[in-house]
Amino acid sequence: NNVMKRPSELRALTPEELKQEELNMRKELFNLRFQKTTGEIENPKRIMLVKRELARVLTIITEKLKVKS
Repeated sequence: NNVMKRPSELRALTPEELKQEELNMRKELFNLRFQKTTGEIENPKRIMLVKRELARVLTIITEKLKVKS
């Protein structure tokens, strides 16, 4: 899952799909941090990119929750 999605693509997803994206990113972030600690990481900048993408997903989830209420 090395392809970053555009915010418009994320907004098109359902809340369930967004939650799945969030879980996938959290797993990837955990694995990247583990690789960094063990010195096996290939692309250290990927951590920053995944964090940013995760923040986008969380923001869009919040937006969708506000629209529902």
